[in-house]
Amino acid sequence: MGDSDGEDVTPELPLEVLVYVLTFLHAADRKEASLVCRSWYAASQDLRFQKDVTFSFPASMAAQALVGRLARQQRCSLRINQLDGFSVSRSLLLQVRSALSGLEELDLSDLRYLSDLTFTRLTGCTPHLRRLALAGCHIAFEFDPYGGRPAGAGEDSSALLSLRNLRRLLVEQHATLRELDLSRTGVTPQSLRVIAQVDGLVLEELRLQGCRELTDRSVEVLLQQQRSLRRLDVGGCTELSSRSVQAAARGLQALTELSLSRDWRITERGLAELLSLPSLRSLDLSECLHVSGEELISGLTPPSATRAQLRVLKLRGCTYLRDTVVLSLSQLLADSLLELDLTSCVNVTDLSVCAIATYLQRLQVLRLGWCREVSDWGLLGVAQESRSEQHNGTGDGGPSFTRTFGNMGFFQPPRMPFEERPKLVTLNQLQQLQQQRAGASLLQLQRLQELDLSACAKLTDCSITQVVRFLELQRLSLCMLPELSDAGLAAVGRSCRSLTSLALSHCPGISDSGMAQAAPFLQRLQHLQLACCSNITDRTLHLLMQHCRRLKTLDVSRCKNISMTTVDLLQSQLPFLEKVHHKLIGAADPMLTA
Repeated sequence: MGDSDGEDVTPELPLEVLVYVLTFLHAADRKEASLVCRSWYAASQDLRFQKDVTFSFPASMAAQALVGRLARQQRCSLRINQLDGFSVSRSLLLQVRSALSGLEELDLSDLRYLSDLTFTRLTGCTPHLRRLALAGCHIAFEFDPYGGRPAGAGEDSSALLSLRNLRRLLVEQHATLRELDLSRTGVTPQSLRVIAQVDGLVLEELRLQGCRELTDRSVEVLLQQQRSLRRLDVGGCTELSSRSVQAAARGLQALTELSLSRDWRITERGLAELLSLPSLRSLDLSECLHVSGEELISGLTPPSATRAQLRVLKLRGCTYLRDTVVLSLSQLLADSLLELDLTSCVNVTDLSVCAIATYLQRLQVLRLGWCREVSDWGLLGVAQESRSEQHNGTGDGGPSFTRTFGNMGFFQPPRMPFEERPKLVTLNQLQQLQQQRAGASLLQLQRLQELDLSACAKLTDCSITQVVRFLELQRLSLCMLPELSDAGLAAVGRSCRSLTSLALSHCPGISDSGMAQAAPFLQRLQHLQLACCSNITDRTLHLLMQHCRRLKTLDVSRCKNISMTTVDLLQSQLPFLEKVHHKLIGAADPMLTA
């Protein structure tokens, strides 16, 4: 239709219709849509899209008006910098107390100068806390080094936070407090017992990552007192052993998330019992060097009456992990697993990749970085020919595929040598799988949002161009792939247009030509790593200015053909750019390029 002047008139859609349309878009797309017009911007500000909004500003007079308006927000996070003891900060805290009396989460992590006095002022603003984070704070649990007396003795300290003051808060707010983070603090076994035994305190989440003084006995006492814990992080507590695993398995029937990463004394003992908890959804065993995974299989294998339905399994650095275990775990967790981390599992080969692609088709996150035995064969789902057949082929000693490669349909799941899921794959069954001519390619994992193939040095363009094609992929790492060329980079750009993070550091085969082909398709890109890419020049930075306008961070360190002048120009042209790492670029003085 048109008006009397012959111009088109487009009726404006109701706000609720626009909001409904925006619900189908990713966050990055909603940001782009909000720039169309005022009505689209208003729709993008609907509260349903503001679940994890954080307001960050320094303590100042101008901030007081903003704090007053935050009271109208249904849910938000608040970060105030540069708080001190002067009148402006005191006035602002009074404003915060009035406006945000319903605040539920207080994160004071890594606040270097947190003291009893400051802590009392801050927590006075939050009478109904649900979560308190003090990770990395200097807390005097037993002894005051400044006063030369037991911590908490006498008046509140202006130099440090004492256990007495922390316990006071737990006592006052025990009715609402459910989550506590004391990671990277010096909490002692006795102090942990004092916290756990606060009358009426019922914690659902406790994070103690990196608390190196804790012992198995202190964890056992903790779990006897806090049986409602659902999420427990004791990663990096290097004195803990499998006794703590068994205590968690027997005492925490509602446990959903457990992190034991870098607990080097953890062995297989107790893991089967732990996996019998039906509520368990996330297990982190990263860098537990004595774990091979066999007890995990025992705990997950039917006919167990109850067993965990894991969604997240992290086995980074578990060097005893082998293909037989990965194959069994892939089958047993086929219906639930969303995230799998096998970074630096050096004995994982193409057979594991084939099993993952065949069974774990619900995966959203897959990390295979530093799995050096993974090659093109595994990603493509194609079995290698015998050594004699390879030499009868091209004779070049490089990768070659079976003569029926074009018709074998390697994107389809293979017929496996067994019908039912075994309790533990035998060596004979594994050999049968290895003899298969075709398997499922990585392309089967169409729900992937994150993929890490860093330092899988046997990968080439042959598999990257054919398999790395994921519409929903947001984070991709291809660092340290010496055989990746411009053709592979161009294919990634065309096929993975939802990328927000792309890591290509130490890839000597890529150049401006590959970036020129990929950049027009990477308009959502926010984080890009190109460190030590010797063939990248200033031309790439001009391409980023033209096509990747939403870039937030960029690393071009040690790119000898990039000039500081162009880096400065880039920083002036991209409105969202926060940080450029440019150490040792071009011929710059290393003292001036931090």
